[in-house]
Parts: sequence; C-alpha cells; structure tokens
Amino acid sequence: MATQTITMEPLSARIPSDLYLWLAQLQVDGATTNSDKLRVLLGQLKRQHDGAFDYVAAHAWARELTHRLREALVRIEGSEGRHSEVLGQLVEQLTTLMALVISAAPANAADAARLEDALVRRAALLSETLLRQATTDAAHAFDPEVVKRHLNPTVELASTLTAAKGA
Repeated sequence: MATQTITMEPLSARIPSDLYLWLAQLQVDGATTNSDKLRVLLGQLKRQHDGAFDYVAAHAWARELTHRLREALVRIEGSEGRHSEVLGQLVEQLTTLMALVISAAPANAADAARLEDALVRRAALLSETLLRQATTDAAHAFDPEVVKRHLNPTVELASTLTAAKGA
C-alpha cells in the first residue's frame, strides 16, 4: 500500500491587525509560531468541516472541543482527590448529542424521524443517569445535592403522570 507524502506549502495572507494580535497571543497546544498556530487551527477547521458530514468525525471534534474541560476535571481529581460521576456522564452524553446534531442533515421526514429517535434516546439515557444518581443518598458529584435539587420537579411531574395513568 502506497503512502501519501505530505508536503508543506507556503501561504500568504493579509489580516487585520486585531486578528494578528489575537493570533500572536493565542495559546495553541503544540504551536509556538504563528505558522505553527495556523497549521493547528486549519487542521481543527478541517476536522470541524469533515465532522459536519460524518458522525464519527463530529464525535471526535466534539471531544476535542471539550478537551479543556475534561483535562481540568482530571487535574481536580489528581490534586483534590474528588471526582464527579454526574459531570463526567453529562459531558459524555452532551458530546454524543453534539455529534448527532452536527453531523445531521436529514433529507426527508424519515431521516428526521431517525435523528429525533437518536436524540430522544440519548436524552432519555441522560435522564436515566441523573435519576440513578438521585436514588442514592447523595449523588457522586462535586455538589452531592445538585441532582436532587434540579431533578425534584421532574420526579414530581413523572409521579403526577403515573398517578393520572393509574386513575
């Protein structure tokens, strides 16, 4: 199997001074010069564009967008010994939801119905995750009461619905 050789091509552009100053001050992982930064940023833009057409690429891009948050949570766990299953699950489900939405372009009502089904399924999994946390004395979260505090109205609504169906 032949491998494709990637060559570097020169690029010249005139940009407004405010964008130049922004780029010069921008911290980009693995990039020190403006040329390095442009390579990284163009690569990110390409992945973003590719993700608009493919679920797997969209998922990778969504994970990349949430990288800073994920890394910060790992640092907190390492330095403080605290972890939030709630926050971890929220980030995972939202990443998947973002990927589904970003990569979707339904051509007809049947495609839209499949997208709707996938989104509702993921939203239901997210609700199930939060409900599971609410059944414990305290959620595995940075704020152990956060789930109960925000989920109580939903639980009450579900109880009302169940009672109405039983009547």
